[in-house]
Amino acid sequence: VQLQASGGGLVQAGGSLRLSCAVSGRPLGSYATGWFRQAPGKEREFVVAITWSGGSTYYADSVKGRFTISRDIAKSTVYLQMNSLKPEDTAVYYCASKYGYAGPTGYDVWGQGTQVTVSS
Repeated sequence: VQLQASGGGLVQAGGSLRLSCAVSGRPLGSYATGWFRQAPGKEREFVVAITWSGGSTYYADSVKGRFTISRDIAKSTVYLQMNSLKPEDTAVYYCASKYGYAGPTGYDVWGQGTQVTVSS
């Protein structure tokens, strides 16, 4: 199983970025993919997750209304659209996979991170 995250970069506060996470080697139907982030000196934080079957989502309060997760089943790819970015969104963003519902825990496979930097 592999997860490949991409799309990070440098953006000004108020700007937007879209991250992608390509999933391979795992049947998608009963699984969920989530995004986490880790800022320097802080613990890893759950951001959002989505189930492949049905597209149920679960958002952290800190990103509700600004971030949107979606999936393209044909491409086995999950997207994270991040709008109205704030400097506190600066972190390395990771995608991860788990069996079952979309939630903040239970992930067993992780991708490499992609850096998101929001300048003030």
